This record gives sequence, structure tokens and C-alpha cells, in this order.
Amino acid sequence: MATSLAEDWDIIIIGTGAAALSTALSAATSSTPSPRILLIDKAPSTWAGGNGYFTAAAYRTAHNGLSDLLPLVSNVPEDLKGKIDLDPYTEADFLGDLERVTGGRSDKTLGGYLVRESLETVKWLKEIGGVEWWLSFRRQAYEVDGRWRFWGGLCLTVEEGGKGLIKALLKAVEKVGCSIVYETEARRVVLDGEGKVEGLVVQQGGSERSLRCKAVVMCAGGFEANSKLRGEWMGKGWELAHTRGTPYNTGDMLLEAIRLGAERVGDFSPTGCHSVAWDADSPADGGDREKTNEFTKSGYPLGLMLNSEGRRFADEGVDLRNYTYAKFGRAILEQPDGVAWQVWDREGQEWLRKEEYRDEIVRKTWAGSLEELAGKLEGDGLRDKKEFVRTIGEYNEAVRAFGEERPDVKLNPAIRDGLSTQSSSKKLELAKSNWAIPITQPPFLAVKVTSGITFTFGGLKINPENAAVVREDGSEIEGLYCAGEMVGGLFWGNYPGGSGLTAGGVFGRRAGQAAVERVRRG
Repeated sequence: MATSLAEDWDIIIIGTGAAALSTALSAATSSTPSPRILLIDKAPSTWAGGNGYFTAAAYRTAHNGLSDLLPLVSNVPEDLKGKIDLDPYTEADFLGDLERVTGGRSDKTLGGYLVRESLETVKWLKEIGGVEWWLSFRRQAYEVDGRWRFWGGLCLTVEEGGKGLIKALLKAVEKVGCSIVYETEARRVVLDGEGKVEGLVVQQGGSERSLRCKAVVMCAGGFEANSKLRGEWMGKGWELAHTRGTPYNTGDMLLEAIRLGAERVGDFSPTGCHSVAWDADSPADGGDREKTNEFTKSGYPLGLMLNSEGRRFADEGVDLRNYTYAKFGRAILEQPDGVAWQVWDREGQEWLRKEEYRDEIVRKTWAGSLEELAGKLEGDGLRDKKEFVRTIGEYNEAVRAFGEERPDVKLNPAIRDGLSTQSSSKKLELAKSNWAIPITQPPFLAVKVTSGITFTFGGLKINPENAAVVREDGSEIEGLYCAGEMVGGLFWGNYPGGSGLTAGGVFGRRAGQAAVERVRRG
């Protein structure tokens, strides 16, 4: 709810994204009476929700199968329960995926907290936050032989995606009495003579004001919307990426924490972000509040991706989509002109999700032959149409050779099916390791994509027990906490899909509890 900006608060939370709202709920419900809690956001109220608003609202959690999940979800009628194949996703599975996709570089202590508390956190978000969970039939399951097969260790979402998630959390935060002020920018954290938080300087309406508080929680997002910082911290070329979500995550609070002596940790290299295959025609400097996540173009596992020189540059089937989409945006950005085309024939098109590929959301190029398709794409930036046709032709030959050698291997998009381009008679230099179906049946379809940056992986070091910000000398900045995308060290080069929102919930919950303890201590 809107509120006037008083000078005295117990806890000030910077941001209104999913992590910030989880923090506020935690703080407000961890003490009776509730402390005075203020959330500030430099964005206007029409941009509330940070990056969470632009997500598919997928939360990754460890669980023991349907028995754990059915009590949480509201979109599974009785007659459907017996038609769902959803394997347990144990803590060991979750930790293994986190270790595998980050190349073993994820902070193991942070990862342990994330995984162990994931299920309890989604239960808490339902009970306290009013989040109505759904099983993600549209995004995380395929119907095969009359049964819904979930895949990739990810199954929970929210109706309306990020829009629905933020709507529920905002409502819950207002219900427990927290105050929210928009168009108010955090400028400086004020420490007392002992190095403890005693206030926050904010800018509102062109003038600065000093607010007194016992605790500040930074949930202000990463620096993904700041092209200058992307170039400085991640390297040349990242200035060109499209900002997938809010344009207000510009790294201001990262710089402020570093000024206070906070330790900067995690992946600040060219691999240091979540970036996806993103509609090349999308806005470059911020997301669309109506279309949100629909600019994502994640149908590549059952097709091919080719760059402007007509060549493939990634193994589209190296793993399930949940474990590749966050790094393939970088792969596209590294191509000439920072663009590529996703290509399918008639069979592959049948697996595309309507919310990402319907006619109203994306510009499509159709053709009756690969030669015709290449000719049309030449007018859209394709430099070598002969190489484009040759690449797909060579791919089709490899698929055919594999099929002749291994006719027993059949397409199954819900598993790593082993349907490959690599046989004893023919191997591609760049394999397609799974879901290698031929591209031979017209009409042929191409969609142009670029890189959409979602959030950055480099951030602040925290004590995972209480989410306190840690200085370079190892001490904690008393009264300063951090949750959400600002936390560094958890993800490196890649991440398991859906684990970012879960991490915001886990550490936001801990940050809220710790902030309340700080208030109690006085």
C-alpha cells in the first residue's frame, strides 16, 4: 500500500521483487507485535515486482514425488492424478544438478541451505504468502501415450506466472501491515561509529531524506540493466544484450555495499549471468509488462540454432532445457551480430509452446524449402545462405545415418532420449546429443533470436545462516542483510532452472528473521 515517508522504521527493505516481498513477510510474521517495516523501490508502482514479475514463476524444490506436491497444488483434478509421472527429486538430485551445471563452482554452503530449505519454503509461501501453486503442465511436462511426464526436476509454478506470483505476495505483504513507497531511490546506508546500520539515505522527488532504522535488507537485484557495468564487470559485448526484465536493476546497491567494505564474490566473468534465447524484435532496454516471459524462445531442443554465417554453434540437445536455457543466451551473443535463427520443420513445430511462439508474439519466417527459407533470411541478416542449407543438409544426413544404425531409439522429449547425430558411419563435428529429429518436412519455420539477460551471478558475500552481508575482512556489517539476485557465489556460468526464485525465498526468509532479531537487540 502507498504510504507517506516517515523518518523512523525498524526494518527497511530495498526492492519489491519476490525476494524482497518474501523478506517482508518473514519479518512481519516472525515477531508479535510486528516491527515497523518499509519497502522502498526506485521504480514507479506500475513497475512493482522487480524481475520476479517477468518470470514464469517456477520454483525448484526437493521433494519425494506427488505425495509431497499434491497437497500444495490446486490444478490437479482427481481424474488426472493417476495419469501423472513425476519422479521424486531428492536433495541429492538437487545438489547434484547445482554442482553439475555450475561446473562444481557453486558455494556448497549456500547450496546446502538452498536445497535443504526449498520444500519448506514453498510450503511457507503457500501458507503465509498466499501463493497458489500449480503443477507446470504447460512448461515442464509432455503428454506421451496419454500420460503427463514431468522432466528436468522442475514442476511448481503459479497461474499467470510472475504476474500472479507478485500479485499474491504484494497482497500478503499489505495484509500483514508492511508499508511500500515507490519512486524512492536508496542512496547510502548510514553506519554508526561502531560500523552498525543506523539508517538509510533515500532520494525522493529530487531531494534526499535520511531515514532511521535498525536493519536494512538489500533485495535490489543485480546489475543486468546497467550496460556500462555489464561491460566493465563481464566484458566487451555484454553491452548489446537485451534486458529481459525490469530496467531498474542497475547495480546501485552493489556499488554501495562495496563502498562499505562488503566482499564481492561469484561469477563476474563473461559467463556470469542468466541469459536466454530471446526474441530479436523485443525491446532492448527493458521487458514488456504485458508479454513478460513470452519473449523467451526455448523451443530449440527439437530444432536447430544457426548463426548469421549459416552455422550451428551449440549442441541444442546436450541436456534438458532446464539446464541449458540460462547459458544459451550467452552463446547467441557470442555469434556474429549477436543473433541466430531457430529452425524447425513440421514435426518440430508441433512441440513449440504457444505462449512463446504464437503468431501474436513472434515474427515468423515460413518457406516451402530450405533454399527458399535461406533466401528469405538473407534479407533479415543471414550472410551465407548456401552454408545455411549445407549445414541443415549435413545434419539431416547424420540423423538419417543414426536412425539406420539405431532404429530402436525413439523421440521422447521428456527424457534425454539419446536420439543423436553421432553414429559409426557419420558424426558431426558439433553433435546434437538428444532429440535429433530430421528437418525435412515442409513448411519450414525460422525465428530470429538474440540474447536476453535475466540476472547477474556475481554479487555480495553473505553469511547463509542469517543473510548478513560480509566484509572483505570476514566480519559482518551488523544490521545489513541481502537476499535475491544480489547474493553472489551460488550460480556460476549456468544454473538449474527455477532455483533463483527459490533462493530468493530461502534467504529472504532468513534475512527477515535476522532483521527482526537485530531490532529486538536494540
